Amino acid sequence: MRLIQITHHDLDGYGAATVAAACAAVERVVHVPRYSDVGPVFEDETKRLARAGESEILLMTDLGLEEQTIAGLKKFAAMNRRREDGRKHRLVVLDHHASSLDQLRRQGLEPVADPERAGLSRIDLGDPDCTLLIDENVCATRMTFDHRALFATHEPETDLSALLAAIDAVDLWRKDSPAFPGGLALDELFWESVSSFVPVGHPWHETFMAGLLLAAAVALREGASPADLERRALSFRTDVAETLLRDAPDDDRALTTRMRLARALACSDALFRPLKDGTLLSFALDSGTFQRVSDLIMDAGRAKRVVNVQRMGTLSFRSNDGTALDGARLFRGGGHRDAAGGRLQSGSAFSMADAIAQVEPVLNPDKPPEADSPFAALKNWKA
Repeated sequence: MRLIQITHHDLDGYGAATVAAACAAVERVVHVPRYSDVGPVFEDETKRLARAGESEILLMTDLGLEEQTIAGLKKFAAMNRRREDGRKHRLVVLDHHASSLDQLRRQGLEPVADPERAGLSRIDLGDPDCTLLIDENVCATRMTFDHRALFATHEPETDLSALLAAIDAVDLWRKDSPAFPGGLALDELFWESVSSFVPVGHPWHETFMAGLLLAAAVALREGASPADLERRALSFRTDVAETLLRDAPDDDRALTTRMRLARALACSDALFRPLKDGTLLSFALDSGTFQRVSDLIMDAGRAKRVVNVQRMGTLSFRSNDGTALDGARLFRGGGHRDAAGGRLQSGSAFSMADAIAQVEPVLNPDKPPEADSPFAALKNWKA
């Protein structure tokens, strides 16, 4: 059964994704930084699943449940009850935020305490295929491991005990835990690596981040100190990148890991979408990654102008034909002719599709699509 995961964009959210991938084949992971964006993201998945012909599993981890999300849970359960037997989906929600319990009660869903496990509550959504669990005493990474029977197809081949202990200690801020210093070091490694090497949205992203976390967990299990983890972080990243770049064309081992990965990323259409005028749009890329990759894309002749839309609504335009400033002016911005910025009218965006929906009509009102988009003709290797 196809498995899709929506999880938080922090160490615990990625820990939950790493555990899930160790127990099942996860086809796609959606990382959501802001709880206010969970509702719209979940709504998009619910609409897709309502049209899906085959049963799927939707796993949601480490996401604080706000009013819109809870309304979405009710809609999902109602949608699923209408589906024929044999085509019903499975929803698994694993959360550990006390605020979620408060929100659920406000929306008329009363949590029921598990008599066998302190801190664990179950919420009935009126559909036996929908499981909603909240456990205030553990992190979401540990919840994903403890409740893996709800979605797993096999047992993990790797010992995850050190990963679970480190993330549990730091996410719940258990400073008296022996695993807390290692958890802090793991958190530092995570934030240093999550956006500036392989961005969210690229097929390599989950493999890259899970590889780092698992390598660090092995080191912690073998007794590495936080200082050891810091010193070895470079080798962890290099080793994972070496595996990813094994078949990449034109790889240059004399470059830094970021530079080598940027060359591979620039050969892929996964991070950019062509707009009607041929401008390529990316969503939520780290500014350094955007600069490196967009420059390589324009040097290769795949686009003359690119734009990166951040979640908080800022836009960064780059060009090699003097049109970046023209684009930025349409979004109340300014800057240089080939490097300029602006802001979305709405003030924020929650996904690539949302960013395109807001940028396209302003940048290209009533303009027909280009006959040949820059990436439609891309026939070389794709990362």
